[in-house]
Amino acid sequence: MSNKQDIPVYLFTGFLEAGKTKFIQETLEDKRFCNGEKTLLLVCEEGEEEYAPEQFADDSVQIRVVEDQSQLNEATLLRFLAETQAERVVVEYNGMWMLDALYSAMPANWMVYQEFMFADAGSFLSYNSNMRQLVYDKLKSCELVVFNRFRPGMDKMAFHKIVRGASRRADIAYESAGGHVEYDDIEDPLPFDLDAPVVEIGDEDYALWYRDLSEEPKKYEGKTVRFKCRALVRRKLPNQTFVVGRHVMTCCVEDIQFAALVCQWEKADTVKDDSWMILTARVNFKFNRAYGKRGPVLTYLDSTPCPAPAQDVATFY
Repeated sequence: MSNKQDIPVYLFTGFLEAGKTKFIQETLEDKRFCNGEKTLLLVCEEGEEEYAPEQFADDSVQIRVVEDQSQLNEATLLRFLAETQAERVVVEYNGMWMLDALYSAMPANWMVYQEFMFADAGSFLSYNSNMRQLVYDKLKSCELVVFNRFRPGMDKMAFHKIVRGASRRADIAYESAGGHVEYDDIEDPLPFDLDAPVVEIGDEDYALWYRDLSEEPKKYEGKTVRFKCRALVRRKLPNQTFVVGRHVMTCCVEDIQFAALVCQWEKADTVKDDSWMILTARVNFKFNRAYGKRGPVLTYLDSTPCPAPAQDVATFY
């Protein structure tokens, strides 16, 4: 097998005793998945439940264990691939390791095809309160979140809000101890009216709006928006251009970043640097030299000076 061939990676994340091993075991017992294709099962976390290879649908699966994060590197992964001659990889990832450690270690031809997160509903809210960065890290890119051992009386909205604070695209499933599964059907209407002549973005909604603008730009093409923002004037910007935005905290203080947008105005040189304003502008997606690529560009229509919002840093919830 050529090392240049794409290797699909099926990634299972979550914290200890969240149900990852059980799900992977059942998957590899299923002949529809385990059908003779050589598979490397990469185990980065060993809990109380152990794999039973003799119960896999066939003998095409070989297990390799990474006991320490220092072992998670490209050389080790390539060695495992060569030893097993695997055509695909299933990863049970350690919940206490950031995903960047895996992504930076993966050979260039390893492609994550599916990513699932598993969580024990009884401990998830506590994990989120005490280790928000690790929780967000596992939620931000997964396709499905499974809350195991979900009990009657638990508030689905509490779990829903945490997931939606990290991702609007992840599906959410609640599984009871008896195996009954319910999928999340809570609607997430945007907190602003996209059909209004002027889309008013509340101070508390900037982070959500900025992410939605990035993920679904076509919805905003040609729209007029109004929002409170900080204006910055920089020498490296093209003429008649300034930057507006707000600092956004995705999961914790360490990841606060300035979520910026380019604004064009023939009087941009009159804008006071590091000033706050309520800006009314039209949104279009086009190439702009400030981005060096196609992106959202605001065309200035009007502004009013204003004080900074009560909560300077915007959040998702």
